[in-house]
Amino acid sequence: MAKKVKFLQGNEACVEGALMAGMTFYSGYPITPSTEIAELSAEKLPRIGGKFIQMEDEIAGIAAAIGASLTGAKAMTATSGPGFSLKQENIGYAALAEVPVVIVNVQRGGPSTGLPTAPGQGDLMQAMWGTHGDHPVICLTPDSVKETFDLTIRAFNLAEKYRTPVILLTDEITGHMREKIEIPDASEIEVYNRIKPNQGDEYKAYKVYDGDLVPKMADFGSGFRYHVTGLMHDETGFPSNSTKNAGVLMNRLMAKIEDNLDDLITYEEVEVADAEYLIVSYGGTARTAKAAIKTLRNEGIKVGLFRPITVWPFPEKQVAELSKKVKNILVAELNYGQMVREVERVVKGNCDVRHCGKANGEVLTPEELIRAFKEVL
Repeated sequence: MAKKVKFLQGNEACVEGALMAGMTFYSGYPITPSTEIAELSAEKLPRIGGKFIQMEDEIAGIAAAIGASLTGAKAMTATSGPGFSLKQENIGYAALAEVPVVIVNVQRGGPSTGLPTAPGQGDLMQAMWGTHGDHPVICLTPDSVKETFDLTIRAFNLAEKYRTPVILLTDEITGHMREKIEIPDASEIEVYNRIKPNQGDEYKAYKVYDGDLVPKMADFGSGFRYHVTGLMHDETGFPSNSTKNAGVLMNRLMAKIEDNLDDLITYEEVEVADAEYLIVSYGGTARTAKAAIKTLRNEGIKVGLFRPITVWPFPEKQVAELSKKVKNILVAELNYGQMVREVERVVKGNCDVRHCGKANGEVLTPEELIRAFKEVL
């Protein structure tokens, strides 16, 4: 089959990827700079028999997506910082109830309503810690239009595979820039679908078999009876106040992520083989870092880039190993210091770690990053 070449915005590529992954339901509330995701979903979903619904607010947006997922639909909602804050309680609900759903956050400047349609990366820690209580988190961050397409598909696949919400953390830079991308034929796309019980099985919604940490998931209305709650629950899904049961449940929820790091963690390395210095950056700001590294290399300075693509779980092992080989690490991000704290934690004094940040709604330029880098040489 012939591949399609398109000139797309990152937000448009997100929708194309979601449709390729099998999205049949979108619910949300319009907010810049993510609005194009809702607009294109509203246009395209009805054409394939899917459903789009604009809800009254961000809380209802994710609640509807959770409900649709329970009926068997692959569901997505998208927002920006203020809306992401409102979705947090239901992200925790989906994590505990083990409901697959994709949440896209096209970051902008904050806090509060902050800087609409201006770039920012201040939601990184919120993606990990935003909802109360310990909970598993998978969060992916693209740095290009094509990678937005690819990671949207991966977000759906991981949500279905691990029965968990997955966050696609983009930003205004990647969401609104346009690039030429090649969209493969559907036959070339790997699509993962949740594992369902067979008719006639004695079904317990949260029972695991043969050491698998992810329970099978029946669609509501398909003949299986089970209960869904945000309370601690037993294998049937009904609430349980047993502390022993709560421990078993929480240990399994965390283990299904922590035991599969090799499957979950992806990253990009640029010029790290002989690097004496390292820049760590992600999302749209990583594009600035790549330009800065090219200039610095032309000046004879051996600097490389480590770009986390999976930001949660954080690629601890990879960063720790690189920190043993370089003189210092500079973390570049559009905030006052969020990923830098994770880098400092895993480096454990192996080398000096510095931060180059900005949170005024402007992008970090290569010239600014080069100046910051030379200050720590």
